[in-house]
Amino acid sequence: MPRITPERREAKRAHIMAAARRCFSRDGFHQTSMPDIAAEAGVSAGAPYRYFASKEEIILAIAADAFRLIFDPVEQLAAAADAPSVADLVAAALAALSVETVADSAGRPVPVDELLRCAVQTWSEVLRDDAVRSRALEGFESVRRSIADALCRGQTAGVVPLAMEPERGARMVMGLLHGLLLQRAAFDLTEMTGFDEDIRILLEGTERPGASSR
Repeated sequence: MPRITPERREAKRAHIMAAARRCFSRDGFHQTSMPDIAAEAGVSAGAPYRYFASKEEIILAIAADAFRLIFDPVEQLAAAADAPSVADLVAAALAALSVETVADSAGRPVPVDELLRCAVQTWSEVLRDDAVRSRALEGFESVRRSIADALCRGQTAGVVPLAMEPERGARMVMGLLHGLLLQRAAFDLTEMTGFDEDIRILLEGTERPGASSR
């Protein structure tokens, strides 16, 4: 039998992950079995185990994609901008929540709704699965530090109030983003137009330059 190429292996792995994502978003993590995933993918019952050691490994991979969707834009802005404001950081994530599809870690399009439904379920796994909690905490701390550093630079530039403690401020930014993610996934918040402007009004008390009055 010829050896499977790395490209073919990655494509098959992505195909199984896509099937698992559909199952998880539809039925939940614990109501979905590996045979369910195999059936959804149209492969033999043992095929998923050639690419993932367990269902938990698939959950971790999908959760990583889900949280990367919302927090990657924030980390990128926090690292690149000289002095981002709190509203700038939140608005960066809102753009990701406003689209229908996003690229996964392999560059393939993924429905945002599926990812966010999986993200919401991941929070319950954080409370019961040490491996999931460890991975989530590592990612959380990385993003929190990036935001706190950006807020410090913002204070130096005068766009973030000096009275804000950056470490606590970073947690508040992440809390706001998690809340919007939950509303998007669970409460049909699909229309995000105007939210970036409203965030600026709420947090800064001023409208974005050039914004139309309402």
